[in-house]
Amino acid sequence: MPVSGWWPVSSKLPLSEGETSRTACVRVLLRTGVDEKTGEVLSPAVLAERVGWCADLVAAMVGALLVEHWKSVDVEVLASGRDAGGRRLPSNAWMALRRLGWTVTPPAGVKVNDRVVRMAQEQAGRVLRSVKWRVDVTAGVLSTWPADPRRRTPVEWDQVRTAIPGGEGLPSSVIKGRTRQVAAFLAVNGRLPVDVFELEGAPRVPRMLLLAACDRQQATIERNDTDPAKALLRVQLPTRADPRSYRDWTWVACPISLPPTVPASAILHLPTLRVTSRQVRADVAYTHAVPKAKRAGHTVALGVDWGLNTLLSAGALRLHPDGRITALGAGGQFRAAGVLAKQHRLRRHGQRLHAKADHYQRLAGGDSQHNLAGKHAVLRDEIRHVSARRSKLNDALAWAAARWAVDQAIAARATVIYVEDLRSMEARGMGATMNTRLSQQVRGKIVDRMRHLAAEHGVAVVTVPARNTSKHCPQCLTPLRHCKAPDRPSVAGWKWAICPHQSCGWQGDRDHGAWRRIAARGLTHQAKTVTDKTSGHMVIRTVVDTLEATAVVTPTACKASRRDRSKTGPTRHQPPRPAPRRRRAPSPTRPHHGRAGKRPEGHAPTDRNRLPRAAHRHQGVNTISTPTTGHRPRGAALGAGFHFHAHASPPRWETIPEIQSNSGSLS
Repeated sequence: MPVSGWWPVSSKLPLSEGETSRTACVRVLLRTGVDEKTGEVLSPAVLAERVGWCADLVAAMVGALLVEHWKSVDVEVLASGRDAGGRRLPSNAWMALRRLGWTVTPPAGVKVNDRVVRMAQEQAGRVLRSVKWRVDVTAGVLSTWPADPRRRTPVEWDQVRTAIPGGEGLPSSVIKGRTRQVAAFLAVNGRLPVDVFELEGAPRVPRMLLLAACDRQQATIERNDTDPAKALLRVQLPTRADPRSYRDWTWVACPISLPPTVPASAILHLPTLRVTSRQVRADVAYTHAVPKAKRAGHTVALGVDWGLNTLLSAGALRLHPDGRITALGAGGQFRAAGVLAKQHRLRRHGQRLHAKADHYQRLAGGDSQHNLAGKHAVLRDEIRHVSARRSKLNDALAWAAARWAVDQAIAARATVIYVEDLRSMEARGMGATMNTRLSQQVRGKIVDRMRHLAAEHGVAVVTVPARNTSKHCPQCLTPLRHCKAPDRPSVAGWKWAICPHQSCGWQGDRDHGAWRRIAARGLTHQAKTVTDKTSGHMVIRTVVDTLEATAVVTPTACKASRRDRSKTGPTRHQPPRPAPRRRRAPSPTRPHHGRAGKRPEGHAPTDRNRLPRAAHRHQGVNTISTPTTGHRPRGAALGAGFHFHAHASPPRWETIPEIQSNSGSLS
């Protein structure tokens, strides 16, 4: 029965025409709970302890299931989707495992209900289902083992992609990673492994409670009828680490404060509980209605190009009814050189820690009583700390970049975002340092979060082939000539692009030309957009020559000025010296009529406070320098926070005309 003031969440979401359902997730903190049997208010530490007891019971059963069924035969049976009688297996993992007869029991003397066993089976079933992909990739690599694992020939690349199901769309880095893993096994054992199960042992089991596998006898979630931002989670938790009977399980009511990103009409689902640092965090999933994204029929598109220090370059194009494509403004850039420099410093620090820890381990020889055992444990903790810092920094950067790209699309009223296909973003041929920096980019995370944020506004995100997007001119498709800078056209480089065609004469930043090519290619290939059956993402797989020939951006007419400068009256007389020197001019009067104050001596600014930790304008390679012209972000200071190191251009659509010039200068 629902508690007074709370109403149970419906399982059906009403949808109108042009809408679709979208499931998202928010992470909230469970700060307290109330034991409904005794009325005791549980502190965060006590609540984390009780949730941890239940998670330990589930983790023990999950580990037992994985060890028992961590074999190729069982994974193949589960992945086939059919039981021994040929019947289709249920979609829920715990139901599929029960159909196959894969059961698990709690430790002797411990009493748990059937819903707790369900959570263990659900978690184990999800892990075993995900192994199938690694089985296929490893089997394809083993069946087509190359003569030189470090360098495959084009024929060997075709063979390994054919041997892997869906290998045509698999990134090359994934195949290279599996190849290095098999090569390391070969170097140690002198033979190739049989399958992935010989390469990898059963994975570690995270401590979590998948309440989605339960019903109302184990957990419920309700929403406040007066304040939709409040929810109530009721879950059965043990009162001791080894519950001996059902009396050792009691209902605990945990109030939840939902963030404003969760709509009031959203349907809440049972969350997943995790214990981190003696705190209970709940991943609350919710479903709400959003506009449906279209695969075709777009007239305004945003093109996004990847870079190194300039992480993203984006701009909008418009497709006219007569087939012409024009640019809306000059586009913008998301520059994160400071954030990426910090990420590389953490990577190098982690590599040094790993090397030192491996050296200590070799010296200790596995002896737990060795003098270096304590130092080795300290290094392992520091490695985990550095890894957590890198992960958090990458997540923050991915969310910031994705948010910026989606905001650009919203400002331009674009209905689709075209991005380069990540399969072609392979780091090679640019030196060990540059290849490593390119490989450490968080492009996959950015695209995933871009899809997540764009779905909120009904904006489609489509990947297009990236071949020749930076090589050809966006206005005439002529191969570009790249140089160091616009004022140094004879110095070889790659940043600035100049079209050698005399009738075109386009020039601009290499990345700005690339996003024009990407958006134009996407607009002309709209009919070729398909939805991938495996991932559900919209993609354009191939480029058609006849359509590519029409993917040109028509230059807009250059205006003499942005405002009307016609003469409408006499010119206002301006004295040659409008104001005396600073020390001779009195300060303006205060709001209340009183005596005027004195201006400070020197050149101290009077209009704003001093920026925190302001650095020099020309900073080093470890951070981004403050631009001297154009957009000047406030507080571009060394060490002044994350957003002081990630600079983004504001949207300026339909305000700046296309630059036409045959010279090698900016004007």
